[in-house]
Amino acid sequence: MTYGLHGMFSTHHDSRDELVAHLLEAAALLEKNPDCIQYLVSTSEDPGAVWVSELWTDQVAHQASLEPEDIRALIQRARPLITGMSHRTELTVHGGKGLAGT
Repeated sequence: MTYGLHGMFSTHHDSRDELVAHLLEAAALLEKNPDCIQYLVSTSEDPGAVWVSELWTDQVAHQASLEPEDIRALIQRARPLITGMSHRTELTVHGGKGLAGT
């Protein structure tokens, strides 16, 4: 089964665009990772919220994705912009539109 994560990063409203840019940079870096099926960055009407939805081949692959030096450096640059994390939910994805093999 596919592993999923969904959650919200909180930031000051004047830092939201910068945080989005960092997270989109992460998405670009993950393009070369075959275990990352999907990495979506979204905003809502809340000016201090950035939502991230991820799909991975499995939980081990997700954990391993945090280890490369370029990802670790990006996390260090983004961390000061994050004031909190909430609504973090780990998911077991059973299938659906857009997920190969379902």
